[in-house]
Amino acid sequence: MVLSSGKKLRLFQLQLSDPGRSFYRGGDKVSGFVRLEAAQCCRVTGLTVSAAGCAHVDHRRGRNRKTRRQEVEYLKYEEELRLEEQLSRDADGSFLVLPGQIYSFQFGFELPGSGRLVSSYQGKFGYVRYYTRAVLDWPSQHALQCEREFEVEEPLDVNQPDLLAPATASKQKQVTCMFIPDGAVSISAKIDRKGFCEGEEIQIHAKFENTCSRIVVPKAAIVAKHTYLADGHSKVLCHKLSAVRGNHIISGMCDMWQGKTIRVPKLRPSLLGCDIIKVDYALMIYLHIPGSEKLVLELPLVIGTIPFSGVGSRTSSMSSQAGSLSSWSSFPSGPPSYRDLRVGGQCTPLLQDYDGYEEDGGLFMRAPELNYPPPPAYSEV
Repeated sequence: MVLSSGKKLRLFQLQLSDPGRSFYRGGDKVSGFVRLEAAQCCRVTGLTVSAAGCAHVDHRRGRNRKTRRQEVEYLKYEEELRLEEQLSRDADGSFLVLPGQIYSFQFGFELPGSGRLVSSYQGKFGYVRYYTRAVLDWPSQHALQCEREFEVEEPLDVNQPDLLAPATASKQKQVTCMFIPDGAVSISAKIDRKGFCEGEEIQIHAKFENTCSRIVVPKAAIVAKHTYLADGHSKVLCHKLSAVRGNHIISGMCDMWQGKTIRVPKLRPSLLGCDIIKVDYALMIYLHIPGSEKLVLELPLVIGTIPFSGVGSRTSSMSSQAGSLSSWSSFPSGPPSYRDLRVGGQCTPLLQDYDGYEEDGGLFMRAPELNYPPPPAYSEV
């Protein structure tokens, strides 16, 4: 008996076991099931579930607007499900799907280990995509397909030693007016570490000098750079995400940022490990110069998924900060110690040291020797 396959299936659906799950990581197991329900009796010959993941770049470049494409594969899996466990086999070897019943066929596979996958990504000229697909074969008919995407997010810990190291840079620019020298502007900047997560604040330590005749304005911004590579050619897109600004600096003056903060907005983590798509972040610190190109200085940033713990890093960041500040001679020196302040004559301690020592305690003053009459007795009042 030959049965037509057209419009005889009421349900053909692929579902994951945990539909509410936001993302998977390397080494996790992806499982689910394929559901079948027939509107009337029909015949199928096989059911295959596959999974794939790849990075894809597609952009146009050059005068002739030639399209350039390139792909890199990260995941490939295929499994033929056993229909004979629930369906009866016909004489010609095909399987009968009877109406009035929902058939469910399970599948599962394990993702490659950590470090072998790349996080999911969707951009203007490329993407990194992961999906599962079910293919139902019919006798003498085109196969039916259904698929479902799933997200992959590889963990990125910002507590790695290289991301906890401070980043410093300095830059100077000679300003001209009609080819006549008009002084110079300079930036020296530092951040305590390179790795940050969404919602954290970046503390900026910077020094701006202006010796030109114009009024300049210091600013800072977090920028994202998306790079797409295909057939040896690249396309780069840059976006400014959040910004802060400082006070105007007139001619012959300088300004200091001692811990000025900028908050990391909601961002996708840095895309690392992909050969054809890169997503990099940077802290751009710059001076706006009227009538001239701005002076730009960039410090690298890595946006991660595991936030800063602060364990074992506070002391090193504070010491590195102190070293950088001491290298700038215009920073004010610390106040003198209270132990160095002494006043001659009899001394009485006003403030004791924090550790409780009695000798040489804190600030002193002269105690006058005055004899006051004793108070009257209570009986005389």
